[in-house]
Amino acid sequence: MRGGPGFFIVAVLLGSAAAASAGDSAFPFGTELMLDAARLPGGKRIPMIEIDDNGTATIDLWCVSVRGSATVGDSALTIVAADPPAPPPQCTPARQAADQDLLTALSQVTAWRGRGEVVELVGPTTLRFRRMTN
Repeated sequence: MRGGPGFFIVAVLLGSAAAASAGDSAFPFGTELMLDAARLPGGKRIPMIEIDDNGTATIDLWCVSVRGSATVGDSALTIVAADPPAPPPQCTPARQAADQDLLTALSQVTAWRGRGEVVELVGPTTLRFRRMTN
């Protein structure tokens, strides 16, 4: 047999890698994506974003949550968020500023790429999110 059993194993491994890579080519609609960041002092929240296949976006920031819309292409992405509501009284000025910084970064996103459990939103600032798998 030409190639032998070693060839077969290599072919299976390469096929599996190609399938995993192909799985990264579809945007994870309807999946909660958690910002790859440490918690801020005085808070338990970590920002999350979820984009449904109809383009509806739910964005949980450090202090507040906002709705928005997203347009997703093969590798292109734009996000438009509604104005955030007034923050709750316990939200510190530093966390309010972090909310605004994150909203600004999200509004400047132009592309996305998947890398396993990580989804990177690319713009002037690359934001790394992890897929919630619970």
